[in-house]
Formats: sequence, structure tokens, C-alpha cells
Amino acid sequence: MSMKVSTRQVDGVTILDLSGRITLGEGSVTIRDAVRDLLAKGQSKILLNLADISYIDSSGIGELVSGFTTVTNQGGRLKLVGLTKRVKDLLQITKLYTVFEVYDDEAEAVRSFA
Repeated sequence: MSMKVSTRQVDGVTILDLSGRITLGEGSVTIRDAVRDLLAKGQSKILLNLADISYIDSSGIGELVSGFTTVTNQGGRLKLVGLTKRVKDLLQITKLYTVFEVYDDEAEAVRSFA
């Protein structure tokens, strides 16, 4: 199952709705390309909605970190919303839960960019 990305805007925040698997290869490249496209268009408030991610491997975690670093280095902010239990557990095990701003509620996450 490949990963799908859809983009929408809410109050000046670009939300990437991700679904499928973030794994070595296609899934991680898809996120990288989507984030770079947004930055190239001057959109620096990025929220990744992971509610429909069924699986993420170490390469996928690496891509989230890489996206976070790229956005931060360009003066933007990248946050996460809607983590499944599996993804939340993975971020806690890898101590990345302290790196990312993580929200359960999309409206709250969007407000946090203000």
C-alpha cells in the first residue's frame, strides 16, 4: 500500500493529510517532496496529520526528523497531529516526542501557530 498525501489550508496553516505507510522508498520520498514544495511556495506553517498512517519504519521516522529540520532551518514550523497509538509509542521510544510539537486535536494544533 503506497502513501497518499492531500493538502489543505486552514487559517494560514498548510495541513498535509497523510495516509498509508511511511517506509523506506516511496513513502519517505513523498513526504520530502511535499514539504519542499510547500517551502518553495513560501508556506512555512506545516501540520502533518498522521491519523491515517498505518505503519512507519525507521526510514519514515528519519524522514519526519529531516522534514522538521528542513522547515525549522528555513524559519518555519512543522508540527504533528492525530498520531495513532503505534506512531505515538514509536516517538516516545525514540525520544522524538520531545522534539516535535504533537497535538491530538487539529483545531488546537492550528491555533498553536498563531
